[in-house]
Amino acid sequence: MALPEPVRRRLQDLSLTVFTDQNRTVPSPDENFITLPRNHEVASNLPLQMSLYFNAFFFPFWWISEVVMLDLKYPALQDYYKFILVTVLVVMTAIELIRLYLGYTGNLQEKVPELAGFCLLSLLLQLPLILFQLFNEGNLILPLERAVHIVLALFIALQVLCAFLALRSMVRQLESRFHLRQFHGIQELRAEEEGGSAVRT
Repeated sequence: MALPEPVRRRLQDLSLTVFTDQNRTVPSPDENFITLPRNHEVASNLPLQMSLYFNAFFFPFWWISEVVMLDLKYPALQDYYKFILVTVLVVMTAIELIRLYLGYTGNLQEKVPELAGFCLLSLLLQLPLILFQLFNEGNLILPLERAVHIVLALFIALQVLCAFLALRSMVRQLESRFHLRQFHGIQELRAEEEGGSAVRT
């Protein structure tokens, strides 16, 4: 007993979309694959990406331990430290989420403004806040708190260094592409001028 042709065709289409076609070696034209040109050098920084990846997994652990430690030491803190530490926790949480997003998009998509924003947030806001929590003895630093702050400070310091190197290589690559495009435009103008002068004579 054979299946009707419309049912067979739909099952075949379904199986082609669900299962991979082993005989196909070239993507079909309807698939949207982005291919890099042959002379395109990838400027993303692998150590930065690895550090961002591990930092994204470490950040929830840091946040939970920070909230638990703040809850434990809250009654013993002075009033102004209570306000300061709660504010620092809220600000650091927001900055870290934005910072990780900018780092991922700036590094993987090779976008200079996002990576520069990541670098500035890390260096000007996140690093001083984590160093304040790490070295200010007035906020009664607990051992677990000191440990997670040291790890986060190392992540941030490594990321700033790697982001600087990635920014430098991305800017150099963009600069060389700009100059090559200008040179290519000059060559086209010269070819047009030579073609125009040959037609006149």
